[in-house]
Amino acid sequence: MRVSKLPVIFGFPLLLGACATAVPSAYTEPKAGFLNVSNQTSAALGKRTAFAQTQAENVALTKEVRSMIHGKTISAETAVQVALLNNKGLQAAYANVGLSAAEAWQQATPENPVISIGLIGIGAPELGVYRSIEGLIRTNILDATTRKQRIAIADANFQGAQLEAVSDTLALANETRMAWIEAVAAFETADYLKKAKATSDAGSELALRLGETGALNKAGQAREQAFNAELAGQLAKARLNATLAKERLTRLMGLWGSDVNYYVPDALPALPGSVGRVTSIEQKALANRVDLRVAKLGLEAQARAFELTDQTRIVSDLELVAGVESEREREDGNTETETLPQLEVEFAIPIYDTGKARMRKAELMYLQAANVLAERAVNVRSEARSAEVAYHSSYKIARHYRDVLVPLRATVEEEGLLSYNGMITNTFELLTDVRQKLAASLEAANAKRDFYIAQANITAAIYGGGVAGGGDGEGAAVAAGGGPGH
Repeated sequence: MRVSKLPVIFGFPLLLGACATAVPSAYTEPKAGFLNVSNQTSAALGKRTAFAQTQAENVALTKEVRSMIHGKTISAETAVQVALLNNKGLQAAYANVGLSAAEAWQQATPENPVISIGLIGIGAPELGVYRSIEGLIRTNILDATTRKQRIAIADANFQGAQLEAVSDTLALANETRMAWIEAVAAFETADYLKKAKATSDAGSELALRLGETGALNKAGQAREQAFNAELAGQLAKARLNATLAKERLTRLMGLWGSDVNYYVPDALPALPGSVGRVTSIEQKALANRVDLRVAKLGLEAQARAFELTDQTRIVSDLELVAGVESEREREDGNTETETLPQLEVEFAIPIYDTGKARMRKAELMYLQAANVLAERAVNVRSEARSAEVAYHSSYKIARHYRDVLVPLRATVEEEGLLSYNGMITNTFELLTDVRQKLAASLEAANAKRDFYIAQANITAAIYGGGVAGGGDGEGAAVAAGGGPGH
């Protein structure tokens, strides 16, 4: 009869493990969670993402990226696509999704039982090798009974990691688009300043010659030369800003070595003829913002954590220890072996820690998550409204510069040229008109840049990823401008 008890004793912990649910395949896939991330980002951006885990996959992506940019003038869409395929920080974010899946996998896997075997009385002269042998199997009952709640928490964290990866992808796309706009606008600014510098050079040379003839005093000469020197400094700074802006774009696209041999256009594209209204932008933002969904998942995770804390408030650890002890005794020259079963239950007595502090902590963490969600919802609505206002206002401002100020300055320049040809206007007045027209053109270019930034912010307001980001949202996408580029 004693032998018949052994399978029951040793099999009881194994039975607890067998009752556990099977590990979902969503946690065990090689690229767990990435397909969901890719589908969500593709819907928002219209771009492809990739998660390279092998050397072959990395080599293939490198070749694809090189074919897209090497020696070419790239558009904003190309820059964003390259960044999504080649940015290593984004690859690290995708790896974090896999880590979260592995954690959920681990939580869904039953805890291994602990087996201990001991020999007592080794070398006893009357018994030979040992006096008794003891075998125990230890399993955590609380681990089995709370596995469902812990899996739910781990799954919520897994879902949150996927949304964080979506947010990182959107943020990179937004930042890359912004970097492209800033780089192109910087080269356009430098080009306008270069034209202004050429006009200033002519004025400075004329002032120098007039000074040699006595027709212009020293103050007049110094005024023209000082203006020319200031413009030279502004042009140098503009060229530096353009170079640094392009380098930032290069960094976001993850390029180095010969792959940096690409170009951006000389100027941003012309303003569109019109822009449509963005309907129900607040509702779209509330339905699609990734950061809002992350906050919701955080609240759900805290609710599950609160439930688990309540379940384990008093008994924080409960273990079952089962086994047998086989003892040998020698009597009257005969050796007898007696085997007895053992069963123990181990748990902490809640004398000092009654679980009230843990319950209070769980309650406050849930309250904190609820307030974070409420604040995020308010901010999302405000950001959506602000993006819409900025989008339409910046378009009106840019059109004002293009349709009103620049044509007026052009008219002044043309009339000044006619007066100069009629010997009515002197050369310096004509040069002043030319400078003012270039300044108006520069202001119009800056206003155009602000419009495209505001256009990109519309998608950031709807999908998330950064208040200064953008994507293929309501407005027309920023395409490559003319010229060979830089």
